[in-house]
Amino acid sequence: MRGSDWSETEIDVIVADYFQMLAQELAGTSYNKAAHRRGLLKIIDRPEGAIEFKHQNISAILLGLGHPWIDGYKPASNYQAALLDGVVRYLNSQPTWLKSIGGPERYTESSTFVENRALWIGPPPTHSNMPPSVDLAKAKAVAEKFDVAERDARNRKLGLAGEELVLLHERAILKAHGRDDLARKVRWVSQEDGDGAGFDISSFERDGAPRLLEVKTTNGWERTPFHITRNEINVANENREHWHLIRLWNFVREPKGFAIRPPLERYVELTPTSFLASLN
Repeated sequence: MRGSDWSETEIDVIVADYFQMLAQELAGTSYNKAAHRRGLLKIIDRPEGAIEFKHQNISAILLGLGHPWIDGYKPASNYQAALLDGVVRYLNSQPTWLKSIGGPERYTESSTFVENRALWIGPPPTHSNMPPSVDLAKAKAVAEKFDVAERDARNRKLGLAGEELVLLHERAILKAHGRDDLARKVRWVSQEDGDGAGFDISSFERDGAPRLLEVKTTNGWERTPFHITRNEINVANENREHWHLIRLWNFVREPKGFAIRPPLERYVELTPTSFLASLN
């Protein structure tokens, strides 16, 4: 077995073990990586270094798929296609695995955020201020193949949890600057008025100027692609002084964010993903 490609059985074993550790880590439960490696060595006839590197490969795949990965196993993108298939096979067999550690629901309680969480919102990542630490082309190819942007867009619980966290953040910031009057007027537009406004939250700058916030949330890394509608782009362009896109990432572990202002093309590549078809 040593020196040969990993078999499907070996891949299934190490992937399942990886996800067991990841679930424990996300749940805040202590575990022993060395003990897990020793357990795998009894089943898989591979050098310990090969097992360690395979863990890093799984991290790289999860990064591409827009999922959290194990801290300490730095993503390594040089992996065999069969390992990608194995990770996807596991995820397809466990479609609700994140629910075992709370998923997005763990950040939907106001008290949790206000008392224990500080939402960090910084500038968008660029090649100059935050060079990609992995093979960006390979990660992008995986994300596009499995359409992780569409998956996140359809994850309503994740989206709502992200919007609520930003709503609480906006109110907390205004209150911290003595603008309780404005904090009381912050509105969750997508919930109160329905989708279609081109933004999710109506807030304010400290001087009372409007802030129109569109929130996009993922459990993946900061470069996980996301969907944006034509209406949202139009509203952004029509309200350049006030419209902000808030991108939340790493949500299930420790939510962080960055803000993008129009024109969006300065920061992102906008790719058409659907077409309107009218009969001739």
